[in-house]
Formats: sequence, C-alpha cells, structure tokens
Amino acid sequence: MTAGEGDPTPAAGPDGGDVTDEALRTRSAREVFDDHLRLAAEHRFAEDLARNVSPSCVVLERRGVFRGHAGVGELARLLEEELPGARYVYTNRLVEGRVAFLEWTARIEGVRVRDGADSFLIEQGWIVAQTIHYTVERVAGEADPPAGP
Repeated sequence: MTAGEGDPTPAAGPDGGDVTDEALRTRSAREVFDDHLRLAAEHRFAEDLARNVSPSCVVLERRGVFRGHAGVGELARLLEEELPGARYVYTNRLVEGRVAFLEWTARIEGVRVRDGADSFLIEQGWIVAQTIHYTVERVAGEADPPAGP
C-alpha cells in the first residue's frame, strides 16, 4: 500500500476530536510540519508517526539510511540515548511548497548540540523523506537545569 491509500482511519485531532486519514492526507506541508513539531514537543511519538510520518519514509542521517516507522523509531531511540531529557530550541523553521527546514539546538547537563538541522519532504499529508544533521558536544563543567515539560 502506498502513502494515502486505504480506508479512512480515525486519528485524534489537535482538539482531541477524531480526524479521518483522508482529512490528514489533504493537509499542507506547513500543517504537517507544525503538527509534527507540536507532537514531538509533547512527547507523543506514536501519534506523530501515525499522523505525520509515511510508513515508507526514508531518513538520511550520519549513521546511514533509515526506513519506515521502524527506522524513525530507531533514530528517536538513538537521539534520546545521546541527549536524554534534553531541552530543544527551534531556532529557524521554514516551509516552501513541499519542503520544510528546521534548525535547532539542544542542551542537557554536560552535553549540547548547536548545529541541529533537519530537512523534510512532505507529500499528501505525510513526511516522506527527511535528512538529519547534528553534532553532540561534550561540555565539561557546565550544569544546565533539568529539562522542563
């Protein structure tokens, strides 16, 4: 099955009401991108995958090529291992047509990322491709407050 095909299935909307799969597939790239960032900030990974990430998504990252929901899940696990409980700051968000770009930083005690950059290809209401780049830097002697909700 390709992205967007199949019977409409309900998913929770931002207000908690049901949204059909058909409605999700008609969203603009900006709507998908904003929804992805909102759900990520709320630590709602499973819902983000179901609503926003194509089951056939391809992600290019320094460790290699990751495919589908399993690949995205593996990358999320690796990021959490590197930056457990980190505070993320989105410093730049751009969307043009079906392409989105995100710059970000992250901090946790003893570790920081200053150069996070992700790009997204969004089609038919799905993130179908993504690139991820960031450098984890060890920071000796700096203590950050714990990450908040």
